[in-house]
Amino acid sequence: MAQTDMDSGEDGGGGGEPEVIAKTSVLGGFTESTEIRALISSLPVVHENIVTLESAIERFLVIMDRYQEQPHLLDPHLEWMLNLLLELIRSEQSPPLLVHLGFKFLYIISKVRGYKIFMQLFPHEVADVQPVLDLLCRQDPRDPETWETRYMLLLWLSMTCLIPFDLSRLDGHLTSDPSQTREPIMDRILAIAKSYLMVTDKSRDAASVLVSKFVTRPDVKLKRLGDFLDWSLTTISQASDQTMGGTVILDGALQSLAQLFKHGKRDDFLQYAPVVLQCLDQCQVAESSQATLRKLGVKLVQRLGLTFLKPRLAKWRYQRGSRSLAANLSLSQSGSTVQAVSPDMETQSQEEDYDIPEEVENVIEQLLGGLKDKETIVRWSAAKGIGRVTGRLPRELADEVVGSVLDCFSFQETDNAWHGGCLALAELGRRGLLVPSRLPDVVPLILKALVYDEKRGACSVGSNVRDAACYVCWAFARAYEPTELKPFVTQIACALVITAVFDRNINCRRAASAAFQENVGRQGTFPYGIDIVVAADYFAVGNLNNCYLSISVYIASFPEYTRPMIDHLVAMKINHWDGVIRQLATKALHNLTPQAPDYMATTVMPQLLPIALGIDLHSRHGAILASAEISHALYKLANQNNRPVTELISSDCVDGLKSIHQRLFDRKQYRGFGGELMRPAVCSLIENMSLSKMPFKDDPVITGWQWLIDDTLKSLHLISPGPRDGIKEAAVSALAALCEQYYQPQPGMADPQMQEVLVSQYIAGLKSTEVLTRCGSALALGSLPRFMIHGKLHQILSGLQQSCSQREVCFTEARRDAAKAMAQVCVTAGVSAQGGSDSVVCEGNVSAVYRALLDCMTDYTLDSRGDVGAWVREAAMTSLMEVTLCVVGTAPQLLSPDLVNGMMCSLAQQSAEKIDRYRAHAGSVFVRLLHSNNPAIPHIPHREELLAIFPTEGAEGLNWNAPSQAFPHITQLLRLPQYQYHTLLGLTVSVGGLTESTVRFSSQSLFDHLMLIQQDTAALGQFSETLLHVFRDNLRNDRVSIPFLKMLDQMLARACFDTFTTDQDHQFCVDLLSLCKEEIKKSKDTQKLRSAIAVFCGLIQFQGEVRKKVLFQLLLLLCHPFPVIRKTTASQVYEMLLTYDDVIDPDVMDDVMTSLSDTNWEEDVATVRTHRNQLCDWLGVQKPQLVAKGPVQ
Repeated sequence: MAQTDMDSGEDGGGGGEPEVIAKTSVLGGFTESTEIRALISSLPVVHENIVTLESAIERFLVIMDRYQEQPHLLDPHLEWMLNLLLELIRSEQSPPLLVHLGFKFLYIISKVRGYKIFMQLFPHEVADVQPVLDLLCRQDPRDPETWETRYMLLLWLSMTCLIPFDLSRLDGHLTSDPSQTREPIMDRILAIAKSYLMVTDKSRDAASVLVSKFVTRPDVKLKRLGDFLDWSLTTISQASDQTMGGTVILDGALQSLAQLFKHGKRDDFLQYAPVVLQCLDQCQVAESSQATLRKLGVKLVQRLGLTFLKPRLAKWRYQRGSRSLAANLSLSQSGSTVQAVSPDMETQSQEEDYDIPEEVENVIEQLLGGLKDKETIVRWSAAKGIGRVTGRLPRELADEVVGSVLDCFSFQETDNAWHGGCLALAELGRRGLLVPSRLPDVVPLILKALVYDEKRGACSVGSNVRDAACYVCWAFARAYEPTELKPFVTQIACALVITAVFDRNINCRRAASAAFQENVGRQGTFPYGIDIVVAADYFAVGNLNNCYLSISVYIASFPEYTRPMIDHLVAMKINHWDGVIRQLATKALHNLTPQAPDYMATTVMPQLLPIALGIDLHSRHGAILASAEISHALYKLANQNNRPVTELISSDCVDGLKSIHQRLFDRKQYRGFGGELMRPAVCSLIENMSLSKMPFKDDPVITGWQWLIDDTLKSLHLISPGPRDGIKEAAVSALAALCEQYYQPQPGMADPQMQEVLVSQYIAGLKSTEVLTRCGSALALGSLPRFMIHGKLHQILSGLQQSCSQREVCFTEARRDAAKAMAQVCVTAGVSAQGGSDSVVCEGNVSAVYRALLDCMTDYTLDSRGDVGAWVREAAMTSLMEVTLCVVGTAPQLLSPDLVNGMMCSLAQQSAEKIDRYRAHAGSVFVRLLHSNNPAIPHIPHREELLAIFPTEGAEGLNWNAPSQAFPHITQLLRLPQYQYHTLLGLTVSVGGLTESTVRFSSQSLFDHLMLIQQDTAALGQFSETLLHVFRDNLRNDRVSIPFLKMLDQMLARACFDTFTTDQDHQFCVDLLSLCKEEIKKSKDTQKLRSAIAVFCGLIQFQGEVRKKVLFQLLLLLCHPFPVIRKTTASQVYEMLLTYDDVIDPDVMDDVMTSLSDTNWEEDVATVRTHRNQLCDWLGVQKPQLVAKGPVQ
């Protein structure tokens, strides 16, 4: 709706971006005609190959689907496309597959353009009847692959049926030959139509079109109409909608009857209409469980109603003088108006003087029942039927129908009835059948429908009602003169704005925006209409946060809308079932307070306080949040004028706000499910009261508030996981504000008693057995203001450092929050090189902070949730950055080279690891610290080389989340000695990981680096030493060692150490072999053993005695206790000997290969050992000796 109207305007009205979006969807013409012509011409060639055939169909579909919304652009091209395809179809050289393909293309065109337009282009000469009929008779109705052929042939046949000759002429010559028993064409076509009305595919729809065209022919009508109607009614009465087949039969019969009564002449069908209506009543189609059948029943009933009534336009209907938008605008500019056309009353009474058949009452009753159906398609059809039938009724009867429609808007009715009623009102309004005198009754109902929201369980229904109500407003804008709607303009404008900005459903917001836009254009009387249309256009209202927090503030600046918007939020949104809407509504009230501060203070606040202590949980939650937000907004306004907030808020309201906590506590409403909403709401209240500087210092309520914060942080483990984080954050924010306002007797000085109590309490909480109590205590310490930390910094940092160092799996979240809190405490306390370690970050404590955070960077704890240590590492990275930037801004001399080196190397390692999110975070922190120049961070190793790798200009464009972009940069750090070890350690888990994209790009970048240093012996030697260092440091650490073995296998397979293989017993190979042996010693991990086998096979390329040792290890594994390891070893050794043919004597090569391939290595170890020992003899390797308790034989 909005899209259409934007496109039709000159400048879209939505600012730059929406304008572009709206216009790009508008096509100028059919630009692919050349390609389509070539595509159709190529069909005889491409249809023989399934690949080219599917490609051609797909391309044709893609092109055609572009024109779904502007199909009229195809009109100049339809004829030549049809002719090209019919040439293929009619050609005798075309095989059946090509014929079906031609019809498939025809169907695609008709689907986009609509069959009613497209079928008119089919050739419909007398000569076409027989070929089309014969081709249709040859089709198999049950073939699911060719339904498009049958569908298009039925449409073609329905066009050829329009020839203005008696069909008996076409088969007259057959009767002269008595041996011919061929059926007349009339009967053949009827038989075809009847048979296709019972099929399960789309051909059924085309068959009903064929019936409507064929049976209404003058010659067929005389001979077959009664018979066909008898057949249809018999079919309907005998079929059952309880079976699949019965549903299909009923669908076909009802469709055909609906089409007949639509296209047939009233005089021909009037005599049959009562019988059809009676049959429908008896079969109870309206009670069917199938929505499609109920819809067709309603469709047929309305057509019967139109048959009973004379086809005439009601003279009494309201006619708007001009429907042209351009004319309206030009007239509104000139100041003149076009008068609505009112019919002469005398003529009207003469026109209406005719009898109405009694069946019409039954028809209208069924249509009104259809408005309340549970399916939208039935309600929509019934609404259109109400509009059509009412248009033929006298004024008094039509007014009764309108009255019955208005009865749908009762609160005893379901949302379905409200929706159907809205659709019917829109139809009546569009057709001029809702006379202006009815508007005072209708408009209040529509305003109710615009905010209709019925709670059902944990959610609500009514979005479809609100959407339909917007459609009514849109229809009324086009239907009535501005003078008729003038008394209701303010109400409708406010209601539409409220729906466009505050509705939870995006479709309703967009529908309201479009309806408002239509009213602004057509009526021209909506206050500040153009300004609002620009601000709240179709695209702007798509974002809910933007609507509540930004657009609402702009619209509320216009006085007509301010109070209705505030009243709606208070009445409908702060008690909404969705918590997100309640919170947004309270923030919106905060933002709207400056527009009406007196109204908020004197009217809204007194309304909210009783609700804040009411029975309904959601209302209570919303009212507490709203009163807190409004109080803070009023404080800001008072503060601007240097007045206390108590001058704006009455003393009764202040007392009411103060008493909320105690009343909830007395009623035990902080417990259970309700407590999960009450706790964060009152914490928000505490925060806002503190920020508003309410005069509660030394009041008992402060003790109560402190109790709530402490109790919440202690009992987080009793709260369900969903809201837990939000409650924790609310409590911590409240604590910070409470301390700042009420625990500071003099500026910068803490209340010593409260300082001692709180700090001791939270440090004790860091040692709790409950992980969530530790989390809450850590974050509470992190949120304390500077004066509360002063004199206690050493105690606090020691507690947090101790919490960070406890590596138990169950305390992972506590370590994360302690790392966050450590940075917050350091930043809050400030930095001073000469200060005391109990008050500021200084030389005495800076290294301990860095040690604790760097220790957190090595947290790789795993549990059932995966790598939970990553949460700690992420928090540590952020904290390191915050602390470093704070220190370097005040006392950069505190940063020693060791601290900076350790930090940058740890960040480099994290930047090379496998989890995209944490790699991206580490990379961004690394680059931020590198580029920090206000002042620059001292002692960063290899700063110049790093700036060359990560230049300042291109840093923002680097997507660290994408392995394809991150790893080519990171692997360049391998050239820098200081970073080589940590970068390689990080790369190890990426190259040897499981994620395909990470493995591919990380290994490619690593091997590119190794290729570059192949000729540089010193660099390669350095790299190999670092590689061994990494392996040595992580022996038996499966997180690193298994990926390391996989990475090593890839390196050896790519001949990365080719230069070492020429030396006899190169030390690198010797060390690597001994480390691999140590790694798999007594291991039962098959993944590790398999990786080690691959590495041993790669090490065989090294020369000297080491080769014998490698073979010995492989032969040892041929008798491993695990059959799968024996089998894998044999397979890998076989491939190895094929690859490196210089390993063994050519004389025994065949015997060795045969033994490896033919022996069943999964047999028991005793049998396998004989074959293994034979291999030892052939290969000249010492036979392994059996050890009494060793797992490896």
